[in-house]
Amino acid sequence: MADYDVLVIGSGIGGLIAGSLLARYGKRVLICESHTIPGGAAHGFQRQGFHFDTGPSFYCGLSDPQSLNPVRQVLQVLGETVDAIAYDPLGYYHFPEDDSAGYLAGGFPIYGDAQKYREAVAQITPDGARQLQKLEQDFLALFAPLKQIPLLTLRSNWTLIPWLIRHQPMALAQLLPQLRNIQSSAGAMLNRTVSDPWVRRLFDLECFLLSGLTAQDTVAPEMAFMFGERSGSTIDYPVGGSPAIIQALIRGLKKWGGELRLKTHVDQILVQGGTVQGIQLKTGERLTAPIVISNATVWDTYNQLLKPVDLPPAYRKRSLATPAVDSFMHLHVGIRSEGLADLPGHHVVIHSNQQSITHPGNTCMVSIPSVWDASLAPAGHHVIHTYTLEPFASWERVEDYEQLKQERAQSLYRALETVIPDVRSRITLELIGTPLTHRHYLRRHRGTYGPAIAAGKGTFPSCHTPISGLYRVGDSTMPGIGVPAVAASGILCANTLVSPQQIQDLLQTLAA
Repeated sequence: MADYDVLVIGSGIGGLIAGSLLARYGKRVLICESHTIPGGAAHGFQRQGFHFDTGPSFYCGLSDPQSLNPVRQVLQVLGETVDAIAYDPLGYYHFPEDDSAGYLAGGFPIYGDAQKYREAVAQITPDGARQLQKLEQDFLALFAPLKQIPLLTLRSNWTLIPWLIRHQPMALAQLLPQLRNIQSSAGAMLNRTVSDPWVRRLFDLECFLLSGLTAQDTVAPEMAFMFGERSGSTIDYPVGGSPAIIQALIRGLKKWGGELRLKTHVDQILVQGGTVQGIQLKTGERLTAPIVISNATVWDTYNQLLKPVDLPPAYRKRSLATPAVDSFMHLHVGIRSEGLADLPGHHVVIHSNQQSITHPGNTCMVSIPSVWDASLAPAGHHVIHTYTLEPFASWERVEDYEQLKQERAQSLYRALETVIPDVRSRITLELIGTPLTHRHYLRRHRGTYGPAIAAGKGTFPSCHTPISGLYRVGDSTMPGIGVPAVAASGILCANTLVSPQQIQDLLQTLAA
């Protein structure tokens, strides 16, 4: 008898959701995490009383029972909740001062409420606001049939189509006129509707924040869900930060009999005759299971965890050639907060119009979650996480690591000074993370954010692999990058491994 029914490599959100759902379905599940802290890119850490998020900082729908947020839906299935603090606006976008269209003092506010959002745009470009409303209607028309199909019923195998035909015929009928949009980029939909340069740049930025790519490369359904959530859901921040979500998923995993082992580095996925056998740990211990799920990236799974002979050569070569989004520079600081009343919590700062928003250091994200959750910082202080794209190549041969860290962090400091001009004099704790940090702690290929698969030039692969019993989840599988997409990948994989009747039984139990 195998040691487990399912072994999961990595405790990122994709791995935790796949593992916890399979435990909910009655499977014997073990999740192995190399790090001492669970959560993958969504984990958190503490220094001197400051609680830092390492990755995601924007959340929506955690406290809204009607939200389509996949994380919230899975937590409901597991019987778990996360306390969250609702707020609006979502944050402020700070455009360069040479912006010919002008910008609002303190930044341009981005509201969750669609009407307020359009009104804010209208203050800068009334005609652009009207074009934006038409674009919003186009995306909501795409969103309408998609939202009718319950996410928790979806799977990545042939049984999905017969189920949809039987249970969701109206949604399928409404999707037919949207086939062009489903297969197109968000930029293609933008081009058909919006000519206003200010709104086009605004939309480009929002695509980048969601996918790591520009509008021309972002798939349209991903933005459709963003517009859908904006039109009716709640923007909120989890009390305790991202780790609160991770801990809720772990509670759910354990509640239904699943296990999590930290400091458990998987050295190899064991394969024999094209079929997975289990895993071997760095310690030499072997664990067996008929199902192994890798939450590692496509590059790390196929290049590190598997032997080259385990995969068909052409498939392996094609998979490893997947383009990657850059890594990150991170700046984590603790600051004195006196005199900073009514400080907004989220900001995006664009330094120059002369460079692409994807240019390293040009677009900086700033999160100050202690404005909502004071427990994240010592009394009289705020905790701040600022980050921007950074290519890995510059860090492959570093002569003076500390000097380069300081040099590459300056764009982050300038972004912080846009929000808090005297921030440098307030700092009591400074931590700078580089692509090398990203690679080391997250064990991600070149510290990457994920695959750069552009709309129309490729699709994210499903959870399936050529090896029988081996599956993948996370940001290098369908539907793609970002917390909602990664969570959905875990749902798709878990549901693929059980029967449609088991899924239906679970949904009926929840509805009872």
